[in-house]
Amino acid sequence: MKKNMYSLMLSEEVISEIDRLAEREGTTRSHLVNEILADYVSVVTPEKRITDVFRQIESLFENNENFPVYYANHDNTLSIKSALSYRYRPTLRYEVELYRVAGDHYGELKVNFRTQSPELLTRLTEFFRLWQKMEEIYVTALFNRRIEYSLDECKWTRSLSFKKSGNYNTDDLGKEISNYVKVFDKMLKKYLSDGYKTLNELENDYLAALNAGNLTI
Repeated sequence: MKKNMYSLMLSEEVISEIDRLAEREGTTRSHLVNEILADYVSVVTPEKRITDVFRQIESLFENNENFPVYYANHDNTLSIKSALSYRYRPTLRYEVELYRVAGDHYGELKVNFRTQSPELLTRLTEFFRLWQKMEEIYVTALFNRRIEYSLDECKWTRSLSFKKSGNYNTDDLGKEISNYVKVFDKMLKKYLSDGYKTLNELENDYLAALNAGNLTI
């Protein structure tokens, strides 16, 4: 949604209240005026769409104290924390970033981790590569989806793409992202705790979740 500069004649009292409200909400005067006018004329802005997705994700995690959710109003990034059952209780931070303007991808998922344990780093790297391989077989090939990945010493990143072209329903997208994070987190923790005796068991869990529609992003 393209933005242009316009001049408006507004009363000082209105501007004073707009500035007070913008400061309270941690945003700018221009952004707040744009959102107010958009609501009045029933236009859904990219910022509002992102906020609606994040609120849906927050609602789906709100009864689970093991997954605290953080995001700021008017921000395009949401964080979900998850503690590993590993020595020193390291924490994973899932970061969901949604783009204001979608192209081939509408955002990305980042899995951030900080640990000094070479063993844990090795196991995490193994899991990320196995997960990527399964997605390349069952998602990229079967659904003709292009997914981009990157891995560095403290972060694994995966692009988020639409199942089909067109605008997305915010409730559905929030549910899809939430389901993906929950399944990914559950299987990662099971892998780190040696809950999988064979790679076939890991693949079977993945396929069960995929067939249930929980890995569709």
